[in-house]
Amino acid sequence: MKPSWAVRAFGVTALIAVGSFWSQLSGLHGSHGLMPVSDSLTLLERNGFSPLRLPTLFWLSSSDAMLHLVSGLATVSCVLIIADRFTRAALITLWVCWLSLVNVCTPFLNFQWDVMLVEAAFFFIFYARSSSPVARFLLGFLAAKVTFQSGLVKIMGGDPSWRDLTALTYHWWSQPLPTWTSFITNELPMPVQKLVCGVTFVFELICPLLVLGPFKLRRIAGWGLIALQAGLFAAGNYSYYNLLAAVVALPLLVSPERETKAKRWHWSLAALAVAASVAAFAHVLPQPLVRFETINAYGAFANMTKTRPEIIVEGSDDGVTWLAYDFYWKPGRLDVRPKWVAPLQPRLDWQMWFAALGSCGNDEFLFSLQRHLMLGTPEVLALLPTPPFVTPPKFMRTMTYEYRFAPLSEKTAWWSRTLTGPYCPPLALTPDSKLRRATEAER
Repeated sequence: MKPSWAVRAFGVTALIAVGSFWSQLSGLHGSHGLMPVSDSLTLLERNGFSPLRLPTLFWLSSSDAMLHLVSGLATVSCVLIIADRFTRAALITLWVCWLSLVNVCTPFLNFQWDVMLVEAAFFFIFYARSSSPVARFLLGFLAAKVTFQSGLVKIMGGDPSWRDLTALTYHWWSQPLPTWTSFITNELPMPVQKLVCGVTFVFELICPLLVLGPFKLRRIAGWGLIALQAGLFAAGNYSYYNLLAAVVALPLLVSPERETKAKRWHWSLAALAVAASVAAFAHVLPQPLVRFETINAYGAFANMTKTRPEIIVEGSDDGVTWLAYDFYWKPGRLDVRPKWVAPLQPRLDWQMWFAALGSCGNDEFLFSLQRHLMLGTPEVLALLPTPPFVTPPKFMRTMTYEYRFAPLSEKTAWWSRTLTGPYCPPLALTPDSKLRRATEAER
């Protein structure tokens, strides 16, 4: 494989990430969105952050025009990377623009793959054109680090379901956005579930170690890491993470220039030293470096979620009849088949999964969502299917249900659910369009 193809593949991945987020940007972080960037910057400034501690172009301006300008520049950069034109300049521009967005677009741009894209863009700057051994190693090490830490947190997290290999029996239906393939794999017998879990550990804990060896072992590691991501992609909606993790493994497949045996061992020892240093000091780096997101720690599902609470958002005009708002991708109606959306990421749907694992009052975006639904804000409504009201409702409430995949014998339903109670009290708007708790008399 030629080095340029790895760079172009990264450009495609970045274009998917940037384009998907840009299409949702107005409703999520615009001036009329759920969590405006201007509000986030004001809060950060109150907490002592400055351009030196939090590098972002939005210190210059947090206007909607600036948001779209930065997103547009990132998109153009991705196209140039794919076309292999002005590649290093485009990678630098992408790194600056995406870092600027990641640092202020809270909570919708806070996922591990978002900071991983920042880290990968930075390393690809040095890999483009020259394909130096150091840059090649850094990218391969990133692929190995992400995978190895994902396995490590499962072992060290203390969840017995990982140790007895039963974790996947919960995972298929409790993961953030299940697919219809998850419904099928959920029906696999227990011995197969345990086998798949065990094989996952082999890929996550053994393959990454081969990155520290000579080229033949690195190539085996590369194909193993790519195969793991292909399997994960087939079994769940994990945004562009699987594609990105596979792309940063591609340099492991690139044949190095002729090296003497002594030189190969020199690079292996240097690689081991760098790996040990990063593993030891990733969490104690100076704050300014961390804010550049160039060295990060990763790991997910250390403790397997063994229930699936879902928040159902409902509106009402009279406080008696309540109608539910549908979401494009997250579970809601029982007869709607789980859909495939990866490598795109519906940010609001993902964030609703996290909110359901918490409690009322922990997620400001959810209160903002209900407020904008009662205001009928077009930018926010664009994030959802057609609402159940011709005019915006007077009241909003959130209810919690426990969801599970329906038995395969129930041909008319994909999900079953049980009401567990209200998530937050019903809400209404004050005359100046602020949220307030709806009274019993009103309802």
